[in-house]
Amino acid sequence: MNIQKFPLLVCAILALALVGCKNNPPRADVQAAASSGQRALFDGEYDNHEQVVRADTAVVAPVRIRISPMSKAGWYVWTVDFSGSTPLSARWLMRSFKSVDGSVTLTPYRAPADAVDSGKEIDPDSWVALDACSLHGSATADGLHVKVDLASCTTLAPGIGASAALLPIDIHHDGERLDVRLYADQARGPDAKVEARRVRWFEGWAALHGGGRSGDASSKDWHMNRELRLGSEGGRVALKWRDGQPSGYSLMLERATYRDGNVHVLKLSVLEDATGSTISYAWSNPEAVRIGISLGWIQVGLSLSANQSSP
Repeated sequence: MNIQKFPLLVCAILALALVGCKNNPPRADVQAAASSGQRALFDGEYDNHEQVVRADTAVVAPVRIRISPMSKAGWYVWTVDFSGSTPLSARWLMRSFKSVDGSVTLTPYRAPADAVDSGKEIDPDSWVALDACSLHGSATADGLHVKVDLASCTTLAPGIGASAALLPIDIHHDGERLDVRLYADQARGPDAKVEARRVRWFEGWAALHGGGRSGDASSKDWHMNRELRLGSEGGRVALKWRDGQPSGYSLMLERATYRDGNVHVLKLSVLEDATGSTISYAWSNPEAVRIGISLGWIQVGLSLSANQSSP
């Protein structure tokens, strides 16, 4: 798959910059973003799988955004993974603040230069506020829409380094949708953005006949694949024989849209690994909590997982 050449976007960051940066320390007078127990503005894992499938892959690359609320109210960990020809990842802290007039501000923070990822909970006091790249806007019952003052943020970006390419400059969250314009998207035009959807995790099983597609079901030579786990945005898992060897078949679960965007479905496909072709598929409504397929030689059953955390 020919994904866009990401180094061009990194170069675009430097071209857009006007002057060097100055790291501003966190403001001591910033109030808590939310009281304890307040519903998180957003959390979960978001993926732009359908956008990549629909678009010219030379223009749109796979992006996955993981958002985790911290124990400290109003703080979130954002991890952005870009899977283009030159993969790049960035992690930001986001601090939310809602004013009395209903407006919302999200301030990104970056890790200090000597930060060590020890697996322990992040200490926000040690991170550096990127105030010039704060996003401002408003929140609704289902989400929010915020964006940066681009002229202000452009003065800061060069000092952040290559990871600035994955800095959010426009966020529109509405239910399961998360549309994010990253700093590097400016190189792709005024309307370029990541169109992601929240990943729903499914668990289940698959029974594969030892004879493959020509297998005789009466022989009862079934090979079970248990504890399968697939995400709804292009999740894929290879099926195995009982001895652990590859069977040559895989499952894929994805959200898809048909009829000029009027029909949305959750689609489960059986794939042939050697050719990448789809042997058969089944679909259900996007809100389904169960989906399966039976072709005689293969049977699959998946249910929405109680654990919606990424593996």
